[in-house]
Amino acid sequence: MGDFQYQSRTRLIFGNDSIDRLGDIARETGGGRVLLVSDPGIVAAGHVARALATLDDAGLNVIVYDAVRENPTTEDVDACLETAKDASIDLIIGLGGGSSLDTAKGCNFLLTNGGSIHDYRGVGKATKPMLPLIAIPTTAGTGSEFQSYALIADVVSHQKMACGDPKAAPAVAILDPTLTISQPDQVTKCTGIDAVSHAVETAVTRPRNPISAMFATTAFKLIEANFESVLAVPGELEVRSGMLLGAAYAGTAIENSMLGAAHSAANPLTAHYDLIHGQAVGMMLPCVVDYNRRDPTACRHYAELAVAAGLAAAVDSAESAAEKLADRLRCLTAAAGFPSSLAVCGVTDDAIPALAEEAANQWTAQFNPREIGTAEFEALYRKVM
Repeated sequence: MGDFQYQSRTRLIFGNDSIDRLGDIARETGGGRVLLVSDPGIVAAGHVARALATLDDAGLNVIVYDAVRENPTTEDVDACLETAKDASIDLIIGLGGGSSLDTAKGCNFLLTNGGSIHDYRGVGKATKPMLPLIAIPTTAGTGSEFQSYALIADVVSHQKMACGDPKAAPAVAILDPTLTISQPDQVTKCTGIDAVSHAVETAVTRPRNPISAMFATTAFKLIEANFESVLAVPGELEVRSGMLLGAAYAGTAIENSMLGAAHSAANPLTAHYDLIHGQAVGMMLPCVVDYNRRDPTACRHYAELAVAAGLAAAVDSAESAAEKLADRLRCLTAAAGFPSSLAVCGVTDDAIPALAEEAANQWTAQFNPREIGTAEFEALYRKVM
């Protein structure tokens, strides 16, 4: 058990219809002139109008940027900044999925510290204070509401940049399960599998510590127990609550122990084949677990996860329990209806070397518990072909 530090930067407010408290919470957080960042789907679902009503009741001035796109790029952040830059904003609200929250964070970097989002790639590059951010997720997936990172893709190269700074962490996260009922079925599937991957990867990465392990384990138990139910009974609030809280806990685990090879392998697939991130990472995750469990420490941690979720018995060997975990992950991906083969998604054998090289250069690869490089990624991709 190595040295570690933990400081919760984000106030958690959880409960059905908790978005109706947004106006009061925004005033408590110091807001007077608010930038609300969202996307067209959230507008259509009525959530933006609901947020605006409570902000109006609190007497706050609000400017809305509602043109966020999936997998936001540098262009999206610049467009959001253009909306906000002359409005003397003192509070930002991100309402939507991970894309809206990432765009809100990206805009926060530029609004307070200037320059281009490229300037903040990495950790701790913001030299000036940033505005308080209230994050309101409408999907149970990314856990961005508890992270200090914005994931923004370069509009030219399509490479995702992780821009992190403790000052970028949301001041408040409002988790309202009622907002997640409006998710389309495919969004529920993709974000749910993404949350599964967050819990599993953070449980074994090199920076893993007792805090991240606690959050990862609790997250996995909640998501694994509720994922198939949320597909079968999408309007059940108790199930939605479990998914939303599980995703948030997984996001907290990411903040404390980062991600691994499954995300490194998924990002090139998203960039070049337009595979939705949750689908891409879900296809790669079981094979990554199979690869990592050859490391005794990683195998033990996978086994602990399987036992905690009731997938294996405490008397099972670590190898057997870890294998049961990988099998369960394949079942969850199948339940989502995702393809089990990259070939079905249009990936060809001759593309694999370039994909593997790109995966090996992804930021998260360095945190994988077992050393992994281009040759190993090539083998992983071929396994999933």
